[in-house]
Amino acid sequence: MKTLILGIESSCDETAAAVVKDGKELLSNIVSSQIDIHNIFGGVVPEIASRKHTETIVEVIKQSLKEASIELKDIDAIAVTEGPGLIGSLLIGISTAKSLAFALDKPLVGVNHLEAHISAIHLQDKIGFPFIALIVSGGHTNLYLVNDYLDFKLIGNTRDDAAGEAFDKGAKMLGLGYPGGMQVDKLAKKGSANAIRFPRPLNDKSFDFSFSGLKTSLINFVNKNGVNSDEELNNICASFQEAIVETLIKKTLNAAKKYKVENILIAGGVACNSRLRELSKENIETKGFKVFIPAPNLCTDNAAMIAALGHYRYKNNDISDLRLSPYSTNKVNPKSYTS
Repeated sequence: MKTLILGIESSCDETAAAVVKDGKELLSNIVSSQIDIHNIFGGVVPEIASRKHTETIVEVIKQSLKEASIELKDIDAIAVTEGPGLIGSLLIGISTAKSLAFALDKPLVGVNHLEAHISAIHLQDKIGFPFIALIVSGGHTNLYLVNDYLDFKLIGNTRDDAAGEAFDKGAKMLGLGYPGGMQVDKLAKKGSANAIRFPRPLNDKSFDFSFSGLKTSLINFVNKNGVNSDEELNNICASFQEAIVETLIKKTLNAAKKYKVENILIAGGVACNSRLRELSKENIETKGFKVFIPAPNLCTDNAAMIAALGHYRYKNNDISDLRLSPYSTNKVNPKSYTS
């Protein structure tokens, strides 16, 4: 018998809803972005994001149901992002999901946003377990050993700035627009990655990530040398990007070797980066590993991944009650984390 999950995502500045069948078939995936609204501020303004979620969430859910050609009564369960994210934004999605679950007498399933990024791959490819998952986004850069659909072991964490933060803050220093990662990626294609040798941060046996020092290195370079032409700007972007991407690739590859897995997943918003996708093929697949990267619309924040993970939690009877509350930082079981 088919299982239909309605997913709701509102952890940051995207309001999203999606319907997924049996955890793998995507029936709809609606995302309302706020990029244009926050662009003038150079980053997400939490209060504005929350208000915009309030204005759009009902319509986004209606669109997702219409595109899936179903009605609310056809849904088996409602999955919603409970964290990590902006508390105000998360509250809009959770409150809406609670209301629907109560009114329809349907199960409510709280979902971890980062683990959902891992589950996005099940909507696109069949990946064998176990595998290493690199989740690289604006606020987090984590490595997981994934043993099953609901078995996520965190083996590498973000110590300070995540890769996405480094891209955005670096772009802001260089006077580029928001979101910064897209701007750096665009200009990097015109520059030389070998023009400047930025440090590869936390280059040790740890699987943790730290990009604050790289950001400082960029600041010092620009303060000392300036940016005197478009060519120099392109070279800075290419070299800065290369340092981030090489660090991500190296640690992910080391983790795959240590845990003796053949499959590697790269997901999250920064997985849209063209150089990361290119270098993962060159530096990982040539060494005998298989790399899986979801399509860009499944890498950026979306509700399809929430519904996908929600399906497996629902089937495992991991049901939340109406006391479900949001959390801003990633919830990690200390026993499951090995640095």
